[in-house]
Order: sequence, then structure tokens, then C-alpha cells
Amino acid sequence: MERDAEAGAYAGGESERLRRWRLVLGGAAEGELGPAGAPGGGDARVDAALGVLYDGAGDAEAERDGPGSLGASAPGVARWLGDVRELFPPGVVQVMQADALDRLGLRRMLLEPDLVEAVRADVHLAAALLSLREALPDRARESARAVVRRVAAELEERLARRTRAAVHGVLDRSARADRPRRAADVDWPATIRRNLRHRLPEQGTVVPETLVGRARRAGGVRRDVVLAVDQSASMAASLVYAGVFGAVLASVRSLRTSFVAFDTSVADLTGLLSDPVEVLFGTSLGGGTDVNRALAYCAGLVRRPAETVLVLVSDLREGGSAEDMVRRAGALKASGVQVVVVLALSDEGAPRYDRANAAALAALGIPAFACSPDRFPDLMAAAIEGRPLQEWADRGQAARG
Repeated sequence: MERDAEAGAYAGGESERLRRWRLVLGGAAEGELGPAGAPGGGDARVDAALGVLYDGAGDAEAERDGPGSLGASAPGVARWLGDVRELFPPGVVQVMQADALDRLGLRRMLLEPDLVEAVRADVHLAAALLSLREALPDRARESARAVVRRVAAELEERLARRTRAAVHGVLDRSARADRPRRAADVDWPATIRRNLRHRLPEQGTVVPETLVGRARRAGGVRRDVVLAVDQSASMAASLVYAGVFGAVLASVRSLRTSFVAFDTSVADLTGLLSDPVEVLFGTSLGGGTDVNRALAYCAGLVRRPAETVLVLVSDLREGGSAEDMVRRAGALKASGVQVVVVLALSDEGAPRYDRANAAALAALGIPAFACSPDRFPDLMAAAIEGRPLQEWADRGQAARG
């Protein structure tokens, strides 16, 4: 019996040594030692992440595509950075990110102005540069800021007008008296237009079945918006979009907008919302996730629950207590806050997220769904107006299907 146990222990130790050597030697050892674990498993992902950086795959791609091609492969770079932060301890991540600057061509691009101008910048490249900024020398960091600024400006041009129009539309509607009780409160021209189908030509009159109230005095904050954005590695693209949307919403004077970025700690970046680039460079991509702590902080920002919209941008992969997180979100909703969870703010299709946590929130009446950047203005309008958000999401899904 003891001999069998010793033999088993030896076999286990030998297997572990072979596993480690396979990961050290990389793909060149596959013929002798076999693949690095099952496809999609942890060892296979570690092997793939190391292979991109140290087996020449990154250099070969850069040489094949030529200068200015990094933007086209930026989604792959961003995903690789996310995998590295997930799979390796912090000290190893720092070494690999530093090596990536040269091996994946990032340093060369950022140190040569012509390449910075020629690169096809997009949200994925912006996220990758934000992830690497601490490892960049000063001159390269300024180039990275320029690339991120270009991406933010393009996104703002694409999305700002639609966002402001959607939000102003619902705020204007909410500014009218719902049921005017006095003749002085009735907006008669608007009431006539609303009731033209009830016109009586023979009497030369209109039956005002629906009264439209006058707009209340303009000015003042009518809604509070809190954006709580997960800055863990898996949410990189969503964070870039959210930073731009936060700046746009902050420019609407009828809204009081707060912006909170979180991982296992919380950073209130509301004071930077006048410039989306400053917001993005105030974030810290990577790390774990403590949604419960972020919600606790956001609860302290709520002054008028019934007039507050809290948008949680997160894949809900809670590193703390999931039960406490769900309980705190439920308490915010019960207080009157309109709470919505955006599992991903991107164009990349169905996101990966914690389905159990999403289901637990949905059971409390807190919808959780992915949202493309182009639909986010309509989402904000629906949330501000107090419409049932799950119905809004279902209609949008049906329209696309």
C-alpha cells in the first residue's frame, strides 16, 4: 500500500515537472511533450499567451503587416493583455507588458510620430495603451495620450449629438405639468395640436380630451446619473466608451453626472468629466472586481433616489460577496433609484458574464443586458423617463432579429 502511494506521488511529481517544462519550452516541445493541456483549458491559455510574446508570433505579424498596422490587430492585442492580467501574478504581468512594448511593436509606434499618425486607432488600441501606460517612457506616454485623444474625439463626434438629443427630449417631456389643474397651467397651442383628431368642423372647435401642461421654468438639475464602471481587464473596451459617454452626459446641464471607476478599490473621477481623456487616464485597467464596494460608494452619492439613474457597467464577476452585492443593489432599487446593469458596452456581440449574478439581479427587477454604443443614448433616455428597461431591451432585440 505504501509502495503504491509512493509510486503515485512520484508519478504525480513527474507529471508536474513535464507540465512545467512544456510551458517553459513552448510550442517547440509539443512533438516530444504533447499539447499544453486541453484546448481552452488554463494551461493551453497560458501557453498561447506566452507564445504570442516569446515564440515570435507577434514579431512575425508586425513584420508581415508593416508600419501602421497595429490598429488592425488592436483587438487581438487588447485581448492578449486581458489574458495576461488574468492568468499571471502582478510581478509577471509587469515583465510581460514591458516585453510587449518592443516585441509587439508598441514602443516603436509610440516613439515615431509618423507611425502614431498612420496607425489605425480604435477603441481596442486605446484600451491597450491605457493598460500599458505605466510601463511607457514619458515621450511614449504623451504619444499614447494623443492616440487615446484621437479615439475619444472620434467617438464623441459619433455619439454626442444623439446622446444629447435623446436626453434633452425626455427631460423636456418631463418638464411639463402632467395634469394641469388650472387654465393658466395649460399650454393651449400644444393642447390644440395634440387634439386635432377630435376637431368638430361644424362647431369650429376642438374637443381637448388631453390637456398639455406648460413647461416648468427651465434651469436646475432634474435628474442625477451615476455611472459605475468596472475597470477589470475584461471590461477594457466598455471603459473607453463609458468614459466618453460620461463626459457627454456631464455636458447636459439638467443632469448631475457622477463617474465612478472600480476594481477592488473605488476611484471617483467626476471632477475630470470635462475631458474624457483625463477620465480614461485616471482609470487603472486590470485587477480584481468588488462590485459590492462600488455600489456602497455609489449609494453615498444618491441625494434624490426617485430622480436618480444608476448605470452599472460590469460583467458581474464579483470577487467579493455576491450575496452582499445583490442585496445592496436591491436596497438601492427599493429606495427608488432606477438601477440598470450594462454587461458590456461594445459592438462585439454577446459578452461573457456571471449568469447567476445577472439572474439574481433580474429577480429583483434590475435588468442586465449588453448594449451597443449606438443604442446607449436610447437606453439613457428610457432610464431617465422611467420606462421598463427590460421591455425596451426585448423590443430592441426583436427588431434586430
